[in-house]
Amino acid sequence: MTTNPPLEEDRLAAALGVPELAPTAPAYRTPPHNPDAEKALLGAILTNNRAHEKVSEFLRAEHFSDPANCLIYDACTRLIERGQIADPVTLKSFFSQTDALSKVGGAQYLAELAGAAVTIINAGEYGRIVFDLYLKREMIALGEDIVNDAYSPDIDKPANQQIESAEQHLFNLATQGEYEGGFQDFKTSIIEAVHMAEVAHKREGALAGVTTGLRDLDQMLGGLHPSDLLILAGRPSMGKTALVTNIAYNAAYSHFRSGGEEGAVVGFFSLEMSAEQLAARILSEQTEISSDKMRKGELANEEFTRLVVASQELHRIPIFIDDTPALTVSALRTRARRLKRQHNLGLIVVDYLQLISPPPGKNDGRVNEVSEITRGLKTLAKELGVPVIALSQLSRAVESRDPPRPQLSDLRESGSIEQDADVVMFIYREEYYLERKKPAQRADDDGAKFADREAKWEEAMDRVRNLAQVIVAKQRHGPIGDVTLMFQGQFTRFGDLDRQHFQE
Repeated sequence: MTTNPPLEEDRLAAALGVPELAPTAPAYRTPPHNPDAEKALLGAILTNNRAHEKVSEFLRAEHFSDPANCLIYDACTRLIERGQIADPVTLKSFFSQTDALSKVGGAQYLAELAGAAVTIINAGEYGRIVFDLYLKREMIALGEDIVNDAYSPDIDKPANQQIESAEQHLFNLATQGEYEGGFQDFKTSIIEAVHMAEVAHKREGALAGVTTGLRDLDQMLGGLHPSDLLILAGRPSMGKTALVTNIAYNAAYSHFRSGGEEGAVVGFFSLEMSAEQLAARILSEQTEISSDKMRKGELANEEFTRLVVASQELHRIPIFIDDTPALTVSALRTRARRLKRQHNLGLIVVDYLQLISPPPGKNDGRVNEVSEITRGLKTLAKELGVPVIALSQLSRAVESRDPPRPQLSDLRESGSIEQDADVVMFIYREEYYLERKKPAQRADDDGAKFADREAKWEEAMDRVRNLAQVIVAKQRHGPIGDVTLMFQGQFTRFGDLDRQHFQE
């Protein structure tokens, strides 16, 4: 009898006195599945169709590992949704019509399932076992895809794009068939509503949400409420970023000053401006030093000293800025969840909505992409229980009206934005448009006519100078209307209108 010559590794191990190694286990591993749980669940449904109610909200046919069980569960679902009975007899007839009886193991397997039934009480737990194992199989498949993509020499698909794609697939997997939630009894809902009213009652300003720091806007909105998606829109140069930066600072400062009792920790996703530019705006607002002078280096020594002193105070304010460009909703969601876990995030700001990237590999048209983005932001607000403010651009259609006051139809890719948002607000500054209508002297003008036109223009400018309107065009839980604010452009600052001084 001939024997195979020892391998080089075996000869080396023998020379070193190392004991013989056990044979290597096969690399193949069976994906996680539980045939007994699948059979027990299907048996429960066939025995008592009410068991289907326990799992139908989250369980789908493709979640079963055995193809025969997939077909049987799908057939049960169809029959029950038609108002028919699903049992071995009706299923045999159903599959006989489509010549699929042999694919499910025949009448014998259907009878075997009925014999493996669990009670209806346990059906939900067995359904969760089947669903959980499905998620694990999908994670294994996703992991293999990630590894294969990383090994791929395709230079047109860089690592960052592969990471974004993996995040999107993982997000889709995490939100697929979520079975946490469902109905809650009215008593619980009432208790939560009374709790919100109690919070408002204990505050002097009757404010239940996160403060904007602007008196009249807080009165109109009741603060920024958890789970709400708020859209702040306007044409370029209206001050969208300035207003939302003021709101973010006021909320964070209120949180700092009250020791966490009021306001909120703010996560600011700045897809347009850098973190340094955003911080410079806040410094300009708080120190009343022109941001233009800061940028050009035209500060006097006293102003620079004031700037340094203010910065030492402001760095304790809980605002976290992420200025990564072209984020996807899934990446934004991942970072927001991390900030919620680490710092108890209480308010999210996104500047601005149209700069969020669609999921990698999708090209469904811009309207559908924006629809998916707004749904993702609304889902994020509900999941984390925080208000989300997203800035949005307006279409040029607003410029064709006189006066060019924005309305809901002016939202770019407006359908889903208007539908998903709980609050839609517009910024309108008449001063901006009036400045561009400053009269110029015409050839046929005499001095008196020009002076008269210029005087009327100056009078109109005096009425609107340093004023801005926030138009609340939609509010799901409150009134709509206009809120007039003061606006100081050189400091990029919005503030409450001093009505007594304004009337004088």
